Amino acid sequence: MAEVLHDGLCVRDLACARGGRRVFAGVTFDAAPGDVVQVRGSNGSGKSSLLRLLCGLLQPTGGDVHWRSRRVGAHDAGFAREVAYMGHAGGMSGELTVLENLRFSLHVAGSASGDAACRDVLQKLRLAEREDERLRHLSQGQQRRLSLARVLLSQRPLWLLDEPCAGLDAEGEESFDAYLADHVRRGGMAVVTTHRDIGHDGPCARTLEMNRLSDADCRPTDHRP
Repeated sequence: MAEVLHDGLCVRDLACARGGRRVFAGVTFDAAPGDVVQVRGSNGSGKSSLLRLLCGLLQPTGGDVHWRSRRVGAHDAGFAREVAYMGHAGGMSGELTVLENLRFSLHVAGSASGDAACRDVLQKLRLAEREDERLRHLSQGQQRRLSLARVLLSQRPLWLLDEPCAGLDAEGEESFDAYLADHVRRGGMAVVTTHRDIGHDGPCARTLEMNRLSDADCRPTDHRP
């Protein structure tokens, strides 16, 4: 097996099958501190499945995932404490308020962030005036911003983000770009699925094209100088 990073994420020959159908195979990439891997591809190419597999919600049919030189698998509690995952489903209660959902999510995640930090992030994400509203009254974009708030407050080194800009307006996309750039500037890492190219103006280090997984070489394109 190829050498793995001592301080980052290493994915080697990863394969996934759902319902007896092969979704992808041979996925290989590294993410070191300061890296963003942008995962691109058409609907059904396996982008969401890849993130669910990386965060331990799915079991791979082949290959390995290493985190800081240690092999990890599904439902690995130690690895889960290092990961902030943002999927399509928010996993929040429509009957709780914005602030209550944020408090509860951070409590479950074991985050030490208090109300002051929560309110500060909500202010920056333009949700401060909505903190006492029930989640079900928020738009899709506002709910995505709340999911992003959970990621920002998690203080986890590895972000796994599935279409984080879905439903966001131009200002929301700019806010996301700024937070992502700050995260990697501080030594964080991220794997982001997106139809929006973040490689030119953002911190993207490499791109993984899921539509090319049937090719002999399915390794990511490196954009670093």
